[in-house]
Amino acid sequence: MFTGLKDELLAAQVEARNAKTQLEAEVALNRRVRTAISDLSTSWEVEPMDESREGARGDALVDQLCYMGATLRDRVWDALHIGVKRAMAVVCSGFTYDMEVVSHGFVTDISKTDAENEEGLHALIDDAEAPEERLAKLFEPEVLPPKTSSGEGEGGEDRAAD
Repeated sequence: MFTGLKDELLAAQVEARNAKTQLEAEVALNRRVRTAISDLSTSWEVEPMDESREGARGDALVDQLCYMGATLRDRVWDALHIGVKRAMAVVCSGFTYDMEVVSHGFVTDISKTDAENEEGLHALIDDAEAPEERLAKLFEPEVLPPKTSSGEGEGGEDRAAD
């Protein structure tokens, strides 16, 4: 009788240790997630979450991520539109293109087939690679947040390496 009780007690202790180890891992992961969110918020100058409210601890992370997602989407949208506006201004500043025509996208040659126009479009895009890099670098400070050291390591490699 005591042997069975002893075995049950040992099994319960092993189970408790496993649960404790798992809980400690979850707490450590939670801490890392909070730090990553805080660093991301700081680098993008998004208002950090208020963790002083005791009842909203888990919800605060979800709320912060949702808010950050919406904020960053808005910023990327703004950057896209500012970039397009600036690119059009750059193109039109040195050439005599009608902005209304340029605003419709790539101009195709009606004497060519769709395939030929598509091929020409891809050639233009390929030719624009190096100039695009130079022009984009001029606008990077207006669009991107400053680099932080916390983003280095796992998945935080520099985009220029792509």
